[in-house]
Amino acid sequence: MSDLVARISEQPIDAATVDAAVAGPANGAVVVFTGAVRNHDGGQAVSALEYQAHPDAERFLRTCCDEVSTTTGLPVAAIHRVGRLGIGDLALVAAVAAPHRAEAFAACAELVERIKHEVPIWKRQHFADGMSEWVGL
Repeated sequence: MSDLVARISEQPIDAATVDAAVAGPANGAVVVFTGAVRNHDGGQAVSALEYQAHPDAERFLRTCCDEVSTTTGLPVAAIHRVGRLGIGDLALVAAVAAPHRAEAFAACAELVERIKHEVPIWKRQHFADGMSEWVGL
C-alpha cells in the first residue's frame, strides 16, 4: 500500500486527515483513536510532554500499519507526533475503517497497542513542580 498514511510528524496532527485516509464507500464504520496529552499521571500534575523518536521510527510505524492492514484486510492509518506537546495536544491519531463497527474497533485497538509497544518513541513527562522523567526507555 504505497499510499498508506503512516508518519512521524513534528507538526500538529489533523485527525480529519487520518480519518480521510481510511474512509470509503464500502465502509460503514470508521474508528479514530486520538491520544491527547493529559494534565496528570500517577498522581502528579503534568505540564507538557516531549516525544523523541528513533530515526527508524517511521519505518516501524509503517510496518505496524501494513501488518494490521494485511491481517485484517482493512484500511488503516496513523500519525504520531514528536517534539514538545502541551496539554490537549494530539500525540497519536490512528484510524481503521471497516464495513461494520466491531471489526473496526478491534483492528484499531490492535493497531494502537502495536504502535505503543513496537515503535521506538520515548516520552519525557514535564511535571508542574519543574521535575521531569523519561517514560518508555
